[in-house]
Amino acid sequence: MGRKPSCRCGSIASTVRGPVMSASPSPAPVEVALAMLERDGLWLLQLRDDIAGIVAPGCWGLFGGHLDPGETPEQALRRELREEISYEAGPLSPWYSSATDGRVRHVFRGSLTVPLERLQLLEGQDLALVSTEELSSGQVLSPRLGERRPLAPSLQEVVERLIQPCL
Repeated sequence: MGRKPSCRCGSIASTVRGPVMSASPSPAPVEVALAMLERDGLWLLQLRDDIAGIVAPGCWGLFGGHLDPGETPEQALRRELREEISYEAGPLSPWYSSATDGRVRHVFRGSLTVPLERLQLLEGQDLALVSTEELSSGQVLSPRLGERRPLAPSLQEVVERLIQPCL
């Protein structure tokens, strides 16, 4: 089949260990917090809206979003999960942070403690619980739309780390 994803340790997307600095003054990077939630060996995904001007329209991504001023990544993620799927998350563990294209992504892992049917989709076109194998294919079937859609670049990065974690 296709080539296996390579580990991105040491690349631009490597782990951020402190503030993102640059040699010349530039706008502060946009920070987002994302949730990799697992239930029974499957991962919760959001099919993003098909709206021009948003990041990765019509692609599968993770629930989460931008940090509001004064929020920590975990606070932002908990707020976003309430706003997007009416979910009060249990423990969330920081997994990694990465910086690419003027964005800093803070990715957390946790358990989805309720059945998918108990979530209320308030943002996006669909949600699904997906196997690692299906994630590895680069496309996921939308139960609601009945068609396969690609993964957002941020989710592709997460899948690479899930399949081939950096040591």
